[in-house]
Amino acid sequence: METPPELEPEETAEETEEEGDSGDAAVTISVTYFVRPDREPQFQEFLSGVTQAASRFPGYVGTRTFRGLGNSNRYRVVFRFDNLRALHRWQDSEERRHWNELLPEFEASPRRAVDISGTSQELTLALALTPLQSFVRTSVSGIGLLLLGTALALVLANSPWSDAYSRFWATDLTLRVGGYGISQTLRLWVNDGLMSLFFFIVGLEIKREILVGELSSPRQAAFPIAAAIGGGAVPALVFAVLNLGGSGAHGWGIPMGTDTAFSLGVISLFAARVSPVLVVFLTASTIVDDILAVLVIAVFYTDSISWPALGAAAVLMGALILANRAGFRRWPVYAVLGVGVWLAIFASGVHGTLAGVLVAMTVPARSWVNPREFLRHGRHLLDEFERAGTTSGTVLSNEEQQQVTHALEHLTEGAESPMTHFQHQLNPWVAFAILPLFAFANAGIPLIHGLGAAFTSPVTWGVIAGLIVGKPIGITLVSWLAVKSGATVLPSPITWRQIFAVAWLGGIGFTMSLFITELAFDSDPLSDAARVGILAGSIVAGLVGYALLNSWLPAPHAEKDT
Repeated sequence: METPPELEPEETAEETEEEGDSGDAAVTISVTYFVRPDREPQFQEFLSGVTQAASRFPGYVGTRTFRGLGNSNRYRVVFRFDNLRALHRWQDSEERRHWNELLPEFEASPRRAVDISGTSQELTLALALTPLQSFVRTSVSGIGLLLLGTALALVLANSPWSDAYSRFWATDLTLRVGGYGISQTLRLWVNDGLMSLFFFIVGLEIKREILVGELSSPRQAAFPIAAAIGGGAVPALVFAVLNLGGSGAHGWGIPMGTDTAFSLGVISLFAARVSPVLVVFLTASTIVDDILAVLVIAVFYTDSISWPALGAAAVLMGALILANRAGFRRWPVYAVLGVGVWLAIFASGVHGTLAGVLVAMTVPARSWVNPREFLRHGRHLLDEFERAGTTSGTVLSNEEQQQVTHALEHLTEGAESPMTHFQHQLNPWVAFAILPLFAFANAGIPLIHGLGAAFTSPVTWGVIAGLIVGKPIGITLVSWLAVKSGATVLPSPITWRQIFAVAWLGGIGFTMSLFITELAFDSDPLSDAARVGILAGSIVAGLVGYALLNSWLPAPHAEKDT
């Protein structure tokens, strides 16, 4: 069930190389509709009717509809006529006008029409993958893959293949260059190597927040900083009290971490009911929480230090800072030196993931081209592209347009800061590959035979209590004290009840807590007990936080039909 949409005046279809029945080139149009959720059944009937009407016109070839995955209200409709004149006959018809007049009652926002004739989007496989691409672009899909990795690990760890699962992640992998090599198990390559990219992204976000975000103003920053300090110190204290003098006392850092993705994912479920200020508070406090976790890892979970290797890391960091000050913007400079910093810090005995945060601090945050120059030069290049477009139907055979596109690419690279470039390029890899792989490698807990023993362990209860008692109390209490002392103020759109609800979301430890668990314990029983506590505590904290937000956030406004 498809619908040929109305083209906007500036989106006139161009001829392509493919010849149609009338001697003109075939044309393919892609249109995106955003449909009101309460009108989707009627929209489906609309699609069926308009498709039947279009199919009666000469030159009509066919249509296809793709809907976003899940409950998405996004529809992409692709339709095709065998020549441009046939498309114009349909556009100018009374039938098309009749159907087009019905669209406003279905649409949540204006539709977008794009001519994709002769492009890679026109290919059958690309069209078939459209819903998957839409899914991958959403942050929720990253959380879904993280949960999938966790579920697979739990299933395999409690199945007849549990030994194979354990042996696989214990397999040694050696990377050697000449006489120098690093030998680690696959699990440690994920935890020490790939997770450095996760901490690199964390470092970039920390830098952005300090430069232009909630942490850029001392008085603004004081509120989330106080919340993060309370959310780190109180859970650690709760764990330490419950494990005082025991074999698991070294795990006090485990309940300090907050999983940014999961906590933001829960609060995003409330959409417009949530004040943006509350989301900013949660984001900023989790960023500060990450800073505290990195410091704890570097200071308290490092066994021994090789000062020559640490000195080499300092020299390479100096080279990165010099590259920044000298105006080097190309990513290979920072990638090569960054890998060197990781190797040096890894060899020093300090956990290698610290290198990710340190290197991120040296990545340039300023663009090379200012916005005014970008607009002026960009408009000039687009005019050149338009003038060159009259000689050929495709960019491939038009040398002038190719030159313009290269110049546009160079211009946009200059307008985008290396910091944002790295974030955009690496975020999908971290969210959709590295974090799910980390969960798959570390969340394999033997529940069938080990769950009972875990719940008799003070480590398990220390983690649970830290996440569901220490986090809410610590975040709320210390931020309240900061306001009462006059160091900061409570942002006016939000209330203390909402802060307390968000503080529960801070108890979703997961990724960071699992990571610290691997550093804190060499013993499998202690590690398993901590991971059971992380899963149990994170689930409870997330559910309670959701319930409290649902109760205390303003009620959604009922949509009124006009």
